[in-house]
This record gives sequence, C-alpha cells and structure tokens, in this order.
Amino acid sequence: MFNITQDVIRKVKRKQEFKPEITKGNVYKKKKGKKGADQFPGKKPIDPLALERHNRGEGVNTEMVKTKFKQKEQLRREQRIGFAEEQSARVEILLQEEEGFLEGDKEQEFTAQIKQEQIKRVVDKESASKCFDLKLTELGPYKTSYTRNGRHLLLGGRKGHVAAFDWTSKALMCEINTMESVHDVQWLHTENMFAVAQKKWTYIYDNQGIEVHCLKTMDHVSRLEYLPYHFLLVGASERGGLTWLDVSVGKIVASTWTRMNSLEVMCQNPATAVVILGHNQGTVTMWTPSMKEPAAKMLVHRQPVRAVAVDRSGNYMATSATDRSVKIWDLRMYKSLHEYKVGAGASHLQFSQKGLLGLSFGNRVEVYKNPTVEALTKPYMKHEVFKTVSSLQFCPYEDVLGIGHGAGFSSMLVPGAGEPNFDALEANPYQTVKQRKEAEVKLLLDKVAPELITVDREALAGVDVPTMQEKMDERNKKLFVKPSNIEFDPRQKMKGKGGSAKRHHIRRTVVEQTRAANLKGDLEDREGRREGQAKKAAPVFKNVLDRFK
Repeated sequence: MFNITQDVIRKVKRKQEFKPEITKGNVYKKKKGKKGADQFPGKKPIDPLALERHNRGEGVNTEMVKTKFKQKEQLRREQRIGFAEEQSARVEILLQEEEGFLEGDKEQEFTAQIKQEQIKRVVDKESASKCFDLKLTELGPYKTSYTRNGRHLLLGGRKGHVAAFDWTSKALMCEINTMESVHDVQWLHTENMFAVAQKKWTYIYDNQGIEVHCLKTMDHVSRLEYLPYHFLLVGASERGGLTWLDVSVGKIVASTWTRMNSLEVMCQNPATAVVILGHNQGTVTMWTPSMKEPAAKMLVHRQPVRAVAVDRSGNYMATSATDRSVKIWDLRMYKSLHEYKVGAGASHLQFSQKGLLGLSFGNRVEVYKNPTVEALTKPYMKHEVFKTVSSLQFCPYEDVLGIGHGAGFSSMLVPGAGEPNFDALEANPYQTVKQRKEAEVKLLLDKVAPELITVDREALAGVDVPTMQEKMDERNKKLFVKPSNIEFDPRQKMKGKGGSAKRHHIRRTVVEQTRAANLKGDLEDREGRREGQAKKAAPVFKNVLDRFK
C-alpha cells in the first residue's frame, strides 16, 4: 500500500481546479468548419442526357475474371471510367454558348423565305462580314476545303487557279496557277500544307504556294480526303484506284484497285475513318487500308449514286441518286430511315456539326433541319448562286456554309449549323503559332495506326476469342512440352523454404533428371541391341574345320 500524503492530494486538486485567465494573447480558439457546411445539400445532380452523351459503353463483368487480383484491378478501372464520365457531364455547365436557329413569326412561319440580305442586315458587323461572294468567273468551277478549326479556306479552280487565305480576316496566304486542270483540293493536318489533285499527279504545296512534293504514285486523282487522326491522305482516281498515303513519313500505306470504274463520289466517316465510295450501279462501298476488298457493300439506289455524306456521330448516312431521291440510312443497322424526292436531284450532300443537312441541285442550295429524326417536308433555308454548284462544305465552329460554283465562291449564313463550344485541345480557331506547333507534335505522338480502321467500332474494344485461343494453344505447345513418364513428387513444404520460385526450381530439376535418366536408358538399350545384332550375325563354330563345310 502506498501512502498518499496531503501535499500530493492538494496538488491534484489545484490541477483540477485550475482555469487559465482569459487575456488578449491567451484566447483558446475553437476550430470552426466552413460557414454553411451543415446547410450544404450536396453536389448538383447530373443531367441524365449529358451523362448518356459521355457514356463510354457497358463495363466489363468482373465475375468472368479468374483471379481476385485482376477482378479488383478491373473494378478500379471501371470506377475511374465512371468518374471520368460524371466529370465530363458536369463540365457541360461551363459551356454557356448555345446554337440559335431561325424562327418565323406568326405571319411568316416559313423560314426558307428569309434571304441572306435580310439576315445580313439584322446580325452584327462581324457576322455580316462572314457572308460574302467572290466573283471568279474565268477559272471556275471551284472546289473548297476548310481547315479543322475553320479558320482558313482553300479554293481550287478547274482551270488551274489555287488560292489559300484566312477567310475571316480576308488575308491572302498564297495564290498560284498550276497551268493544268485541278480536280480537288484538301488541307492537311495544319494550314501550312495542302494537297492539290491535278491533271496527272497529286502535288503538295506549303502556305506560300511552293511545291513541296509531287506524288506520282497518286495519278489521275478525282477526289481527295484527309484522315486527321491517322495522317492519311486518301485519293480516288478516275481509273478506279484507291490510295492511302501517310503524309507524316511520305509512304504509301495501301493501294487498291476497286474494279468500280471511275470514282467521282467519295466521303469519309468521321467516327471510324472508313472511306465510303458511291458507284454507278447504285451501290455504296466502304473501304479500309487493311483489306483489298470492300469491308461493306450496300445497294442504296436503283440509279447511279450522285452524292454521299456521313454525319459527325458516324451513325447516319445520306445518299442521293439521279432519280431525284434522297435517302437517310442508319449505319448501325444498315437500314433506310427516310426517303423523299427533292428538286432536280441532289448533286452534293453535306452534314453540319449540329446535324443540319445541306444539299444542292443546279444553282440552288437547300438546308434541312433534323433530317435523321423526321422525314423532310420543307427546307430550313434556301439560297441561289450565280452558276451550278460544284462543291459544298460547312465551316467548322461557324454558322457558315461554303459554296463553290462556276462563277466563284459564296459564303452563306446558316444559323445553328456550327458547334458553339470548341475544345481548344482538339481544334482551336484562335491558336497561336506556339500552340499550333505543340498541337502538331501532340497529334504525331497520338497518331493512330492504319490497321485500326474498321467498320465496326466495337471490334476495337472487344477480344477476338478464337484467334487468341489458337495463339495460346500454340504457345503452350512450344513452352510446356512434357515427357510422358515424368513423376513429380515435391518435398514437404518447410517453413520459410517454399514459394513459387522454389517450386519451379524443384520441378525443373526433376524434369532434367528424368530426361537424363531416360536418355541414359535409351543409350543402354541401343548398345544392348547392337551387341545382340552383332552376336546374331557372327556364326558360331564348334570345331575349327566346321567353317570349311
């Protein structure tokens, strides 16, 4: 027993009764949370439509994964994908810009009656400057091409006139005369280089109009397309040839003879980079550089196909034929959704970024709203140019439709056609020289291999199980060839002496010993057989004189 003295008791009481004096420098501050934290209702709920737009497909069923480690790894991966989808949907709240369409009042509900002059008078000066006409009557008709960011425009006249300029500021970059016919023009990955399909060969020029390359392997080309994520320039020739050229290394990736006569109708699927051709037999074929035959073939019309276009999502395709019919196809089911007749038959088709469909026949251009949702009854906008339309293309990120025709070029205002919110990492209309160089390097580092171009987008995310199983079987046959008479009896596991490496070492030692024993036995048997054969072959004589008998 310990004796607790009165002094100890008094010290304990003093400590219990001690209260510090509250002074200016001796104030105990209580930790406070954020103001109104208890009233915070939580994160704003996500719009289901926005979440569906950023959906990355169905997740992987982790129950089919064999090991628990891989199951947890796949589960973490699926959680990260779901988090990225939610964040992408939440970011849409920062996209304040929205597209605006023409709407008629009670007296004038038919918006196609509104002319470009009326729109030009109402809008601001900057938008009004985007509606203009270039009268070039001597060297037409003209083909057009916009850059990916919609900042620069390229014109190519049939009689050899080629011009590149910044169409927003009207600053001319270069202007040349090729002294021979020009069939098509196309910008490459930046505004520093463009390709021109001339009478015999295809040429590449820089932004100063200086000839950089002469592609003699791409001869008699009638149509050009550029695949930005693969750095591939695709040319369709008058003789039925289809060529893919990698502009980053300057080599031909693939070349195919389609056996379909002249190729005058061509477009690309922006979602899959598949090249689509229209033919005189009323068929449409889809081509990839990894196949010598068409990946898909569709009978779309009973008359020759005049134009083909695919929307931005890659799900819908529009085709037109000489019988004045226009059809909308669902490429996921290869099924026709709508069919209708227009004017004198559409000679050119083009989808805008927001899903508007522009078509032309003769010198008239018509734009239709929501062509993939409902059958077209009346046009959204109309416009007439001086001569027959030879090219049609919507400007990216602008409410502008570029029209090339026999008398020059016309820029038409189409409210609601362009994407109002651009991604600066994808295509920046206001990029500087330094940003352009960095974007070019990033595109080269992220270049997609041509072998990954397929018609079925889901095929890249799946696994070819039969082919993979064959490869695994062949690999197992080479690596795990076991002798038939191996007896493996591992020792009893001792504490601290086990492990997969130790078991593998023991098994390898047993296998080598068994093989050595088998080899020794085979050699002994072989020597025994040789001695037996020698004894059998040599005659045995009981007497010395028996060999003379």
